Amino acid sequence: METMHSVKTMKGIQFTEYGGPEVLRLIEMDVPAIGEREVLVEIKAIGVNYADTARREGKYVVPTKLPFIPGSEIAGIVVAVGKEVTRFSPGMRVVSMIESGAYAEYVSVHEMALSEVPDGVAFTDAVALPLQGQTAYHILTTMGRLEKGETVLVHAAAGGVGALSVQLAKLFGAGKIIATASSEEKLQHAKELGADELVNYTEEGWEQQIRELTGGKGVDVALEMVGGDVFQKTLKCLAPFGRLVVFGAASGEDSPMLAGQLMRRNHSVIGFFLPQIMAKQELYQRSMKELLHYVENGKLTLTIGGVYGLEEAADVHRLLQGRKTMGKLVLVP
Repeated sequence: METMHSVKTMKGIQFTEYGGPEVLRLIEMDVPAIGEREVLVEIKAIGVNYADTARREGKYVVPTKLPFIPGSEIAGIVVAVGKEVTRFSPGMRVVSMIESGAYAEYVSVHEMALSEVPDGVAFTDAVALPLQGQTAYHILTTMGRLEKGETVLVHAAAGGVGALSVQLAKLFGAGKIIATASSEEKLQHAKELGADELVNYTEEGWEQQIRELTGGKGVDVALEMVGGDVFQKTLKCLAPFGRLVVFGAASGEDSPMLAGQLMRRNHSVIGFFLPQIMAKQELYQRSMKELLHYVENGKLTLTIGGVYGLEEAADVHRLLQGRKTMGKLVLVP
């Protein structure tokens, strides 16, 4: 093993029972060992996500085995590499999406899961891309098949995925971007990011407003992650040949639909789950490189809602679940 690393222990955040933010504990633990094709990364920034809070509460889509170190987005510096590693060497700046273990000072990552971070991109910015950046990119292109000149509907346009979707839709040549949000402040934020039309979805009849904004035609691509009533109303906003991409179900409500609803106007409803994109390594790496390039060139603005110390993880979970924040919350060891 090639190495320039001698630290044996590190700090990390762990929980041994499910529950509220108070179950998160700062502990001392061993620095992970690395395998032949793994890289040891000294973490400089950690992305905080709703998945982390669901893990903590024992409500995540796959079982969470205890004890558990949460976190799936890291950016940092390579400090050691396994003897079979060919793509990375100590000192390189990297970003990655991992299964768990990000709330710590060091992590071991398979070299295929890492992407190099350009010098012009801050770690706190890079770490906002693996989950939300990749999601926004692929719901528009790979799944939504957005073509130049088409109209896009972005719900919750001031949120993490929403804010990136508005900007990327613009970069990918959308003709019109309709943004929805729950307050005037959030709608203005979406406008600053490039949205053309704004709709407050707390108002009755927002789906009629969207149809009117398209001259009755409807939207070509709609991005939806609430489910239930919002899903049904969004379906009514589609133009002929329109695609509705579903990437979540925040309401917890089911979205039943009849095949006949889709047939009449050649509509498609498409599901999206990021791990399936990650399984296609070449696709994931290519889009990650493109996203980092957009940030480096100033074409993509990342809204960082706050940067906090690792020991403040419980407070950050409270902030995130209180839905009072705008932008990406980041922990730094």
